[in-house]
Amino acid sequence: MIRFPKQVCATLGIDVPIAQAPIGSAATPALAAAVSNAGGLGTLALTWTDPDEAVRRIREVRRRTDRPFAVNLVLDVPIDDVLDACLAEDVPIISTFWGDPAKIAARVKDAQLIHTAGSVAEARQAAEAGVDVVVAQGWEAGGHVRGQASTLVLVPAVVDAVAPIPVLAAGGIADRRGLAAVLALGAQGGWLGTRFLTATEAATHDSYREAVLAAELEDAVHTRCFDGGWPDAPHRVLRNSTLTQWEAAGEPRTERPGEGDVVATDATGNPWRRYDDMIPVPGMTGDLEALAHYAGQAAGLVRNTAPAAEIMADLVG
Repeated sequence: MIRFPKQVCATLGIDVPIAQAPIGSAATPALAAAVSNAGGLGTLALTWTDPDEAVRRIREVRRRTDRPFAVNLVLDVPIDDVLDACLAEDVPIISTFWGDPAKIAARVKDAQLIHTAGSVAEARQAAEAGVDVVVAQGWEAGGHVRGQASTLVLVPAVVDAVAPIPVLAAGGIADRRGLAAVLALGAQGGWLGTRFLTATEAATHDSYREAVLAAELEDAVHTRCFDGGWPDAPHRVLRNSTLTQWEAAGEPRTERPGEGDVVATDATGNPWRRYDDMIPVPGMTGDLEALAHYAGQAAGLVRNTAPAAEIMADLVG
């Protein structure tokens, strides 16, 4: 059994300091509630949802759990309306990324504020803005990656820089060994995304789950390939045909191979193009292999599909 520091648990009102990272369209109310019910912190990704849909998802989480949960918002895109909806619903924890949390800190006075940083300078900026918890995101992380330092060196540097604010570690954590390692570095817990992609409650298409389960460490590539919808944002994805063709063409920013090709259609009939910022989700048809498969290097350690409660139990021993 891992012995956890208590500060971050007291701050967030959780039992074990394990947070499910906001894994985009794969983050469902069922997943967030299951993680929270298991004593951790479940998270909804709401940046690109309209306020009505955000409220629906928040209320669905509340229907499934009475434990604390978070919503995540990307600060460098317009989020005022959805933030207002979250605050009106009395969401207990707001998680932010990719921008300066000072721009919303005064509005989030009645909720706990978590900010994810990719550098020591960004972590200090978050601390000065008055956040309650800092997430130190190492370069190994999946999805959109803010900085260039590895988890091993970033976490202790951020811990030293923002003390006494508690720090959660992100990037490369898939099991209790990784969790124990970041605790030894001074973090008070883990912020895990890739590990929850294969949770049964996650909205990941079967083909996406299979790709994560089959991945080796080297298959998770840091790139700027899938920029449709979120330009100029480096990210880590599993290697696929789109990425390989783009690299072979010299990584062009214009006139990319297959630019504009519709490679998949979702359950509502919406088309998704080759370089879009979109993952394969249930109900999609088409060449799903060509879509973005966001995942961190931790995918090389993920070898099973399981309910979120079982994943949480495995993490804490």
